[in-house]
Amino acid sequence: MSERTATVTRATAETTIECTLEIDGSGTATVETGIGFFDHMLASFAKHGLFDLEIDCDGDLEIDDHHTVEDVAIVLGEAIDDALGDRAGIVRYADRRVPLDEAVAEAVVDVSGRPRFYFDGSFSQARIGGFTSDMARHFAESLAMHAGLTLHLEVDGENAHHEVEALFKVLARSLDDATRRDERREGTPSTKGTL
Repeated sequence: MSERTATVTRATAETTIECTLEIDGSGTATVETGIGFFDHMLASFAKHGLFDLEIDCDGDLEIDDHHTVEDVAIVLGEAIDDALGDRAGIVRYADRRVPLDEAVAEAVVDVSGRPRFYFDGSFSQARIGGFTSDMARHFAESLAMHAGLTLHLEVDGENAHHEVEALFKVLARSLDDATRRDERREGTPSTKGTL
């Protein structure tokens, strides 16, 4: 079984990022973005998706959290795309629901190579520490666009911390399911022969 790993770097006037991802990991994470809650969410993403993840980001947090969160999503999406290669043998589709206390999030994903994003829900509070709550939606959209995912997300709850955390966890669980290898499958999971 070939290793499904990737390292992606990105350097702009707004952020400098290095990301290493192993799809078939054990859930370990070393993350430093300068945004405590975002680090917590990325570590949770790795833990619940059983991905090994290293992210180091130096961003322009003196402005706000937007560039850091968006650019980390871009780099992580590119790493997912690179690590999956031609996507041969993967399950491809998955759906999950994850609760966190009063909050519940749902994800439906197709690792199709055709990026689309749909979101239904809102966040009960505007900020969680140094993290703007709506950046969770933007993170997921940027990830989908750069990983080549069709991704539908929904969230409902009363506490933004729980809502965002449920979103990161459901995204992780659905991606773990969809990127798993199916031993019965040969080649790419498409009648076209490619994704």
